[in-house]
Amino acid sequence: MADFSDLLDQIPTKDLAKQFGVSEDVIDGALTQILPGLVSGLAANAQGGGEASLEKALAKHQGKSTKLADIDTADGEKIVKNVFGEKKNDVVKAVAGSSKAKGATQELIEQLLPVVAPIVLAWVASQFFGGKEETKASTKETKSESSSGGLGDLLGGLLSSKQGSDALGGLLGGLLGGGKK
Repeated sequence: MADFSDLLDQIPTKDLAKQFGVSEDVIDGALTQILPGLVSGLAANAQGGGEASLEKALAKHQGKSTKLADIDTADGEKIVKNVFGEKKNDVVKAVAGSSKAKGATQELIEQLLPVVAPIVLAWVASQFFGGKEETKASTKETKSESSSGGLGDLLGGLLSSKQGSDALGGLLGGLLGGGKK
């Protein structure tokens, strides 16, 4: 089963550190808080009747590049808005407040979210679709699998992993699920 370390490996931390003028340790510390928050938001939206919408978003992000130069931050902003809705600022504050990394400020978290969100969707898409090309037939198969828990199982498995449960620690539980369904 995939876990947050697999996802973290997809994120160009060295490039992010250079872009934001902070150390890799600060980026790593921020990411260990951001990733579970994003995945929790995706899971909350999927549970709230937004699974079909999330599957469409995953299909659009399947196979997308995770190179920093290729990231569409405008798309990232849309993802963050859909995931967190009106609670975005509350989530940013909670994530920044819980980060053990010195320098992982609210401002940095807010700047990182739209950069990291498309990478997270691309990675979740690769896990969910299994690296296959998206076709109408595979969409139908995936939908029947997901109705039996495929997407929920994937996101839930990430959240129940040691990294996911340690990072969340119940901190974001009441904040998530405020996005678009």
